Amino acid sequence: MGKGLFITFEGLDGAGKSTQIQRAKEIFVQKGYDVVITREPGGTEISEKIRSIILDNNNDEMGFVTEALLYAASRAQHVFEKIKPALDDNKVVICDRYVHSSIAYQGYGRQLGAERVMEINKHAIDGIMPDLSFFILLPTEKALERLMKSQRELDRLEVEEVDFFKRIEEGYNEIADTYDNIVKIDASKSVDEISEQIKYWIDKKGF
Repeated sequence: MGKGLFITFEGLDGAGKSTQIQRAKEIFVQKGYDVVITREPGGTEISEKIRSIILDNNNDEMGFVTEALLYAASRAQHVFEKIKPALDDNKVVICDRYVHSSIAYQGYGRQLGAERVMEINKHAIDGIMPDLSFFILLPTEKALERLMKSQRELDRLEVEEVDFFKRIEEGYNEIADTYDNIVKIDASKSVDEISEQIKYWIDKKGF
């Protein structure tokens, strides 16, 4: 792998990841980096097709293991086709969600277990883990409140029960204490305060 940087953003929908991803891109562009922004599930044509299957509300009979495997399949193609080539080309890749999402959503939310989900994803990630991951964390109730105000149709996972999201929230906190290079950020702070924290950590890491 080249000298590229892999930065990921995690958190419940409604936490404000999208805004901070754009802010992070601006930080890296000002530092002279070539930046690629991508997302999971998705990021490539094949991965986006898998995403549509995962999130389709009509697929309500999908098994939890099937769901985890589909996420891993989407990720495998994403890493192969987009993430790894960009890193090899010395670019900064900023990804909205990565394997930590699967551990939180399927490992904790679906209660498949963190180790089991990581094992499923071992081949998908091809040894690539984030150089830095920002967990933009918001209490479940606040995240769901923001989600309901989003004025768009909710997908198959977003219509789950509150307890599902509470387990995910718990999962993100436990994951942050388990893996390296994770920064937890309070999503209730202002957009500018969060951006300042992100810039602080990017600078502190020497990127």
